[in-house]
Amino acid sequence: MILRGDALEGVRMDAESLKAAGSSVGTAGMIVMDENTDLIRVITRIAKFYYHESCGQCTPCREGTGWLWKILKRFEIGDGQTSDIDLLMDIANNIEGNTICALGDAAAWPVQSMIRRFRDEFEKRVSRTRVGSPEPSDRNRLAEKTAPVSS
Repeated sequence: MILRGDALEGVRMDAESLKAAGSSVGTAGMIVMDENTDLIRVITRIAKFYYHESCGQCTPCREGTGWLWKILKRFEIGDGQTSDIDLLMDIANNIEGNTICALGDAAAWPVQSMIRRFRDEFEKRVSRTRVGSPEPSDRNRLAEKTAPVSS
C-alpha cells in the first residue's frame, strides 16, 4: 500500500508499524519516489503489468484489470474525467476479493491506495477542455495508447 512521505516520519519497516501507518509489508518490495515522480504514470504502468499478467480465468480480473489500465491511460494523457476517479475505485473494489488467486487483489490495491492517498493528482489530470465525445484526433490518440497489450 502506498504511503505519502509526510506519513513516514518515525515509521519502522516492520509488519506492525506499517499496518499502524495504513500500509503493509506485502512482498517486502519497496519503491521510493520523490516529489518529481509522475504518480499517474507509475500507477498506469503498474496496472498495465497486472493486465498483462492476468491469466484470464476470472472475469473480474480478466476484464477489470484491462478497464483499470485503459482508464488510467486516459488520465496519463490528460483526458480523464472526474467521474473516472470513482469508476476506478468501483472497478478495483469489484476485483478485490472476487478472484481465485491473489493477482486480482494485487491489481486492485495499488489503484485504491493511490486514489485514497493522491486523489488530487487524478483531479489535476481531469480534462478541462473536453465536453462530450472527444475529437477524432483525440479518439485515435486514445485508441493507440489503450490498445491491448500483446504477449
